[in-house]
Amino acid sequence: MPDLEIRRLGRTDMKPKSLGLGGGYLGDKTRPDNEAVSTIHAAIDQGINFVDTSPEYGVSEYRVGLALSSGLRDKVYLQTKVGSHPKYLRDFSRNATTWSLENSFKLLKTDYVDSVLIHGPRYDIETPLGHCLDVMVEWKAKGRIGHIGIGVRQHEFHKRAIETGEMDIILSFLDYTLLSQSLEKTSIPLALKNDVGIILASPLTGSLLAGPEPIFGGPTNGQEELPPSLVGSRMDPSIYPMAHKIWKWCQIRGLNIRDLAIQFALNAPVKGNGIVLTGPSNVTEFNQVFCSATADIPESVWKEFKAEFGITT
Repeated sequence: MPDLEIRRLGRTDMKPKSLGLGGGYLGDKTRPDNEAVSTIHAAIDQGINFVDTSPEYGVSEYRVGLALSSGLRDKVYLQTKVGSHPKYLRDFSRNATTWSLENSFKLLKTDYVDSVLIHGPRYDIETPLGHCLDVMVEWKAKGRIGHIGIGVRQHEFHKRAIETGEMDIILSFLDYTLLSQSLEKTSIPLALKNDVGIILASPLTGSLLAGPEPIFGGPTNGQEELPPSLVGSRMDPSIYPMAHKIWKWCQIRGLNIRDLAIQFALNAPVKGNGIVLTGPSNVTEFNQVFCSATADIPESVWKEFKAEFGITT
């Protein structure tokens, strides 16, 4: 069983393992705090040293703070975001950004966060790169924030953000998976050129490539047009035929599609300058992903996969 590589994140001084823990599903208020705390502890026990969260993820920040308060803060690189707190959703003003940072630090029980990302501007990148970025640069200068980045789907937003010269990290999602590799032609080479760290999220396309047969369960009639952030997601019926074809190919060969999906993302052409972020909701799901990340997949499997689907690591 191969171990997880130690990677870099561009010009930052961080040296995370190739697989990081995303806190998106750890903030579900209908599930107990101790479930999320146990998941974070299990990840750290397995050597995971990068934890990502956001004000948008329910009570995720609170639970991350709770989990790390038992002497584990120094064991991980900690990342959160601004611009997505429900109280100031998509409000990138100076006041909203400052309030969001102060609130996040309080919930996380820390005076320092290793990286903070501008989270999910939808249709306008210029506004977040104004007062919001100014506040983050100020907090970085004060030593409160280690590194600044952006977490957004649109590749053109990655470009504009990198061009400011202030971005240390870009986070993308859904665009380097078994179902889409569009990031390989756009943001990945741009980030490498500028020595900006790369975080690839949603390697399983939500739960679509997690192992069970991918069957679309959403609305089929009268469906509104999907927003850009959901095109190609598990909410998009157009991607299910390919997902099912890959799943069936794996089933015939006795393979788990999750193993291929995770390792495909881990082998993205980032040249050691980036990590994959996975978002389990409990210890069982984390263990499954960790096993997939460290499983032995023969090179012959990837050769067959390339011959069938034209996709290669």
